[in-house]
Amino acid sequence: MARRGRRVNRGRPVDGIIVVDKVYGASSNEVLQRVKRLFNAAKAGHTGSLDPLATGVLPICLGEATKFSQYLLDSDKSYRTTMKMGVRTTTGDREGEIVDERPVTVTRSDVEAILQQFRGEIEQVPSMFSALKHNGRPLYEYAREGIEIERPARTITIHRLELLDFDGDECVFEVDCTKGTYIRTLVEDIGEALGCLGHVAELKRLKAGPYTEHQAYSLDELAAMRDDARDTALNVEERIEFAELSGMADELGRDHMEKSQSERLKELSRARNKAGDRVIDGLLLTQDSAVSDWPQVKLGETSSYYISQGNPVQVPQAPTSGNVRIYGVAEGVEGLVFLGIGEITDDGLVAPKRLIKG
Repeated sequence: MARRGRRVNRGRPVDGIIVVDKVYGASSNEVLQRVKRLFNAAKAGHTGSLDPLATGVLPICLGEATKFSQYLLDSDKSYRTTMKMGVRTTTGDREGEIVDERPVTVTRSDVEAILQQFRGEIEQVPSMFSALKHNGRPLYEYAREGIEIERPARTITIHRLELLDFDGDECVFEVDCTKGTYIRTLVEDIGEALGCLGHVAELKRLKAGPYTEHQAYSLDELAAMRDDARDTALNVEERIEFAELSGMADELGRDHMEKSQSERLKELSRARNKAGDRVIDGLLLTQDSAVSDWPQVKLGETSSYYISQGNPVQVPQAPTSGNVRIYGVAEGVEGLVFLGIGEITDDGLVAPKRLIKG
């Protein structure tokens, strides 16, 4: 509970999507919380967990963009993974304990030939070390207790499965797949089919929905850009003054500083923070980028008003079914702006589904 009389910082309203290049060992929630602090955002959410073992693309939605995180969760993904052959582990990856070993006698041609079995629509039994829930608990919690839960197979689609490299007992694959695909399970199943076993040695997500690794920033890069902007926001004299006042605040506490000193420290802090925010805010992708592959409809002023009130509207030449991006007129804004997403009703109207605040 916050102390009485002290203002609680609940973050600032910032909307958009930042694509993070997640490092090895970090959990998705750790990344989410650090991004939220970096942007001092009031609201943030990720678009589906990425294993601590995995690196790569993890889109984080801020503010109103969190309304579209589910659609990114449901989107296709792409991965690059290294399969270590000859060894099966408890977790299906390099962090697990070895439970079986077999000699590796397969060739590149053997691997190429077996991959056809895993392309297209296939059935896959989720790993016990997945985040799928059973009676409210993730499966990996049961696995760590040595409890095996029966899991029904699920239908997934492997759009592309390509062998990039083969080197003795290691293979490097790239995989384009639908949501719900477990790469560690895919690798284990390939190892079983080859007769030599296998596990994931490395895993990198290259793409999640419309977002690719080329759009991603590491957390350290984001922090460095913010901090550099903060430092250059003040001139030399102001930086010296800020350092002195900050040291005084650390030593005495702000409550024991003179009022003029405390106010000056706040003024300099605001200038630094504003400059840092401006730089990293400029890296945010727009909210509609999350659904950029959906068809769009454009509304006039009257239709924009009615749909903002939750009413379906008629739009000439709109799609006949499915989801759409809605662009319309907003008060005080020139041109058409993104209003949110909608769906086509049975009678051909555009009905609002998730609208953003202006």
